Amino acid sequence: MTDAPPAELKSRLEAHGQTHVLRWWDELSAVQRQRLSRQIESLDLERIAALWASRQHAGQRPQTEDLADIARRAVPPASIVRLPQTPQARDDWQRAQKTGEELLRAGKVGAILVAGGQGTRLGFDKPKGVFPIGPVSHASLFQILAEQVLARSRRAGKPIPYFIMTSDATHADTVAFFTEHKFFGLPPGDVFFFEQGNMPAVDAATGKLLMADKGTLSTSPDGHGGMLAALAKAGLLDEMKRRGIEFLHYHQVDNPTAIVCDPVFLGFHAQRGAEMSIKVVAKRSAGERMGVAVDVDGRTQIIEYSDLPADVAGKTDPQGELLLWAGSTAIHVFSRSFLDRVAHSDAALPFHIAHKKVPYCDERGSHVAPERENAYKFERFIFDALPAAERSLVLETDRGREFNPVKNAAGDDSPDTAREALLRLHRGWLRDAGAVVDDQTAVEVSPLFALDADETRAKVQPGTRVTEPTFFSPANS
Repeated sequence: MTDAPPAELKSRLEAHGQTHVLRWWDELSAVQRQRLSRQIESLDLERIAALWASRQHAGQRPQTEDLADIARRAVPPASIVRLPQTPQARDDWQRAQKTGEELLRAGKVGAILVAGGQGTRLGFDKPKGVFPIGPVSHASLFQILAEQVLARSRRAGKPIPYFIMTSDATHADTVAFFTEHKFFGLPPGDVFFFEQGNMPAVDAATGKLLMADKGTLSTSPDGHGGMLAALAKAGLLDEMKRRGIEFLHYHQVDNPTAIVCDPVFLGFHAQRGAEMSIKVVAKRSAGERMGVAVDVDGRTQIIEYSDLPADVAGKTDPQGELLLWAGSTAIHVFSRSFLDRVAHSDAALPFHIAHKKVPYCDERGSHVAPERENAYKFERFIFDALPAAERSLVLETDRGREFNPVKNAAGDDSPDTAREALLRLHRGWLRDAGAVVDDQTAVEVSPLFALDADETRAKVQPGTRVTEPTFFSPANS
């Protein structure tokens, strides 16, 4: 095959010194050429060059010092609602719940699920959402979260559109899984799949685009902060507006105990006039690897654990408690108008640059697995939108109740700890209803049976004895 690359494509690459990506054009099939052309056309080469140049000019050491200086100015967030400890606080939470329920009944709430990751760290070669996590039912993460949305919409009497962000690695399998399971009861017209974007890896020394093979650029997802551009590109911000959606509950696929479209969270967000809110939990220790919610110079933001110097992370208040204690759960509520504004502001979400080991195809066409960091990757984080909010809110939640992510194959934040959290939670609901169940008996409550302790109490007779593994599903109602 001797067809030359399209002139416009070659011209774009020449302008940025990237024509090497066409080195093997003559060897590619028509399908491979088309794929490579699409990859190149999707690139903002000017931005990529600027990002690489910024790393060259800044250098690693000055940036680290800047981040450390920011961390040392951090104080606990001023706009925070702690877990209720007094009658007045409990009344405030009840009022927030009523406000949130009114928003749901008015059809003003949607949900966003971030599901671009694969289960590689779990030894699972499918999208993480497909992973079976139900301790009795073996229901997938997708099923448990989607059925929460369905149950919440039934309770409200209004649909809750579900916007599910995938990646190129998970999109086809995710859509197929939802289709196979009939969308877990959700109306297909209320489920919207959209793909996050990709960013290329570049050689750290030269800024040249790296090739994964002769016909494919080396790329990776652009981070959960890519959600904004992806929503806008898919026309879904317009869809939200058309449907009258004013508030979006954001959660990640790896946390089966997240309270999807939590009325309390929605209510506090609306009552305080917040544009972006975040749920936090008390960190287990100063060194726990999770971002913390703080105020810096009067603006709420998240500082990543890697940017928090040990002496700052270990600071304590007069009571001896951690000063910067508010660990991020990656659970948010957004006002839709805020998302729309930030999605069209290029400066609102900066790219983070990571120095990584990235395998590549060298100039001889050979595959190289580098022993040291050789490349830069670029990604955005959704929590970086916090400082752009005119008003934000931080809400504390109970860690055991709501933050049990599945991140590692074993140990903390693993399938075992998430399943144990579900067992503990559902035993508690049943006991609160007057059922008798011991700590050795596996029990699981489907979201379609009950969303909380109150609903369980209404459906389970006091004195009910549970002596064998039991899955409480709508069939038990």
